[in-house]
Amino acid sequence: MKGSTSPSSVMAMLGLAFSVSAFGLSPPLARAADAASAPIASDLQIDIVKIGLGKEVVITQGPKEWFMRVEVTPENSVVVRQEKEGDRYLLDESEMHDRAMTAAEVETAITDFINSVKTRQKAK
Repeated sequence: MKGSTSPSSVMAMLGLAFSVSAFGLSPPLARAADAASAPIASDLQIDIVKIGLGKEVVITQGPKEWFMRVEVTPENSVVVRQEKEGDRYLLDESEMHDRAMTAAEVETAITDFINSVKTRQKAK
């Protein structure tokens, strides 16, 4: 079942995401992020962090930022996608699924998101 989460829930998740991002990546995750960004231009910075059963990715290029967080609980999954340029949000959406996503589904969602950003940047 898809649906929107409340703006306050999204803001709470975003606040948590930014606070987690501030601590940086551990060496194994840093290597994974480097491997994920290797095939693209060096001006895209990709940071991937494992969050409980889910994952989070932040991609930056100058003033542009793409963000995706997949949060998984035993009861449901929430996917948040955002794109912003400077302080202006170009995309801010979320969806809720009424079941827990599998690790493979989380990985696929994150990989698809990264590839979509890479593809859009190559097309420009």
